[in-house]
Amino acid sequence: MQFHKHTSIYLQIAQYMYDRILSGEWKDGERVPSVRDMAVMLEVNPNTVTRTYTLLQEEGTLENQRGIGYFTAAHAREQVLERRRKHFIQQELPAVFGAMQQLNITMDDVKQRYEEYRKEKDQ
Repeated sequence: MQFHKHTSIYLQIAQYMYDRILSGEWKDGERVPSVRDMAVMLEVNPNTVTRTYTLLQEEGTLENQRGIGYFTAAHAREQVLERRRKHFIQQELPAVFGAMQQLNITMDDVKQRYEEYRKEKDQ
């Protein structure tokens, strides 16, 4: 995994885990890699992974079953999806709208391009 300089590594690992949950690779209630396994897989310090797992546990995305390991929560996908939607609407859309205004791109232009994108993805 390539890490970006401007975001903490533990938060980037959290995004990586969110992606696995949203893609369905890790289903609700499913065991996730141990801290040690994740650290080896991503080539990071286990303490960094522990920090990520603690964050995800505090927000309700992961559950720690003592002596067994970490699991995705019962409604992890739904929670991650809602969190990502909220972030997108509050943080990313304003920048997109600003660029659209500067470049004189209309919602009709966006709709047309989105429909083309969906057709490409469905093939």
